Amino acid sequence: MQWYNLVSFAGIFVLAFVAWLCSADRRNVNRRLLVWGIGLQLGLALVVFVFLAPLPEAWNPFLGLNTLVNKVLESAAAGAQFVFGDLARGEKYGFILAFQALPTIIFFSALRAILYFYKVMPVVIRAFARLFTRLMKVSGAESLCAASNIFVGIESTLGIRPHLATMTRSELCTVLTAGMATVASNVMALYIMALRDRFPTIAAHLISASILSAPAALVMSKLLLPESGTPETLGVDVAPHYERENNVFEAVINGANSGVRLIVGIVALLIAGLGLVALVNLGLGALGGVVNRVAGTDLPWTLSRLLGYVMYPFALVMGVPVQDAWEVAQIIGLRSIETEVPGYFRLASAIAAGTITHGRSVVICAYALCGFAHVASMAIFVGGVAALAPSRTKDLSEVAFRALIAATLACLMTGAVAGTFFMDGTLLLR
Repeated sequence: MQWYNLVSFAGIFVLAFVAWLCSADRRNVNRRLLVWGIGLQLGLALVVFVFLAPLPEAWNPFLGLNTLVNKVLESAAAGAQFVFGDLARGEKYGFILAFQALPTIIFFSALRAILYFYKVMPVVIRAFARLFTRLMKVSGAESLCAASNIFVGIESTLGIRPHLATMTRSELCTVLTAGMATVASNVMALYIMALRDRFPTIAAHLISASILSAPAALVMSKLLLPESGTPETLGVDVAPHYERENNVFEAVINGANSGVRLIVGIVALLIAGLGLVALVNLGLGALGGVVNRVAGTDLPWTLSRLLGYVMYPFALVMGVPVQDAWEVAQIIGLRSIETEVPGYFRLASAIAAGTITHGRSVVICAYALCGFAHVASMAIFVGGVAALAPSRTKDLSEVAFRALIAATLACLMTGAVAGTFFMDGTLLLR
């Protein structure tokens, strides 16, 4: 497997080079950000995959977090089982997304609100933000946004609301990229539910991936749209702006209600997105049938297959073994249209069916999927930020697609970093 580790390591720089080729200003490169951004990712991955790997669970914080998250998930299921009965238990009717996985979002949203109320989350976020600001020579506001996105989603923009109106275009691109290159902690529970039966330590993986993706987002965003102005908060430590509830019960209520709204949004996206993909596949199938008859072939024509062709070289660059690269490419490519939720469920199905055979491929794919880098999310983040800063709507719409490309490359970089240090038998595949 050492050959594939070298491929993954080289892939980190290949992906950075691709971002530079797509840059709006190739002569303007923040070398300090590039070195420290990649260095932080490699340093964390080295700790997770190499230094912590030999340790027993009692001394391994990531395995401990994996156990803790799964215990918390069991607690989260209690409320759903009381409300939905056998539908939530899965013993009688099997797995049902709406009754077993989605309700966990409500629980984790409430739990996160409690951590905010007791100022645990703001302290952790600010620590990450200070690290990014001081090491990577970026503004305090965009560092704070990137750090917030390790734990939250669109809500991260509320923490920098006072700064949105005066941000540079490069900063706005970073805000969108950081949002799409990472995942919220409450939604992460959904991915864990999808994979933990086939991949028992997936929670530890996703926690690691979420942290790795923040510096990756800063790197890719600044490569695609380098800073040409002078940010107001350059090198300044920015405190998160948020409204604290009056008491913990109000925090739980507001957190649970935000979880319900998030579920409605996810369900709406899945219904609309999967329906539209099916419609597109219908058209592609009709067109492909004509082409197949003329060419004398029998190839299936679907959107996932076409996107797979686009992502196939990137799968190889990340260090995915050749025999698994096509399946991984289709899963990652499909995320761009159908969101990461079907991607994680398809990954679970691929593991079960044996179409992905290497643990290495599973890990890289899980890391690369860990982000909101898809068209629907782009619309959500642009709309959400524009609602907070209406005067920047034009700028946001102009940098949105560039931010989507940056977020996609950031997720792929996270996968390549994981592939660099992955070895059979390490921490995350016990």
